[in-house]
Amino acid sequence: MPRLFAFANGVDWINERLGKAGSFLILPMTGVVILEVIARYVFNRPTIWAHESSELLFGAFSVFGLAYTHRLRGHVKVDVLYNRFSFRWRAVIDLITSLFFFFFCGVLLWKAGDFAWISLMRAEHSQTPWGPPLYPIKCLMWLGFFLMALQGLAQFIRDLNTALTGRETK
Repeated sequence: MPRLFAFANGVDWINERLGKAGSFLILPMTGVVILEVIARYVFNRPTIWAHESSELLFGAFSVFGLAYTHRLRGHVKVDVLYNRFSFRWRAVIDLITSLFFFFFCGVLLWKAGDFAWISLMRAEHSQTPWGPPLYPIKCLMWLGFFLMALQGLAQFIRDLNTALTGRETK
């Protein structure tokens, strides 16, 4: 069990760092939007790159937040009944529902992997006048889903320990 907990703690460490670092992407995204508003409405000189770059930054921001939110148990859950159970029963419920989570992550990894691979092999670029490369963000999507699956595995390890011992594992 110590190795499994070391793995789970390592996954937590990675997702904690990436989630917090990714949260700072909101700053350049906000800056780009403000710059575009000023360029468009003050100087009547809209840019060809601001809208798309803000979408790409938001995509990266969202991807880094997936695993971090899962680590904090921040995804949607029906807490009305769930919070009335003991730690052990919550862990059992989480273990059962994790089967759906892993199926969902498997499909996301499979489809995002195909999506990213095709984009990478074609060196895909946007069809807009600016035309930035799209393969980096598509590969980043796959990485985000992979990190979320790893975080789910770390949580599964903790839930299994809690279900077996009755003690909450942090």
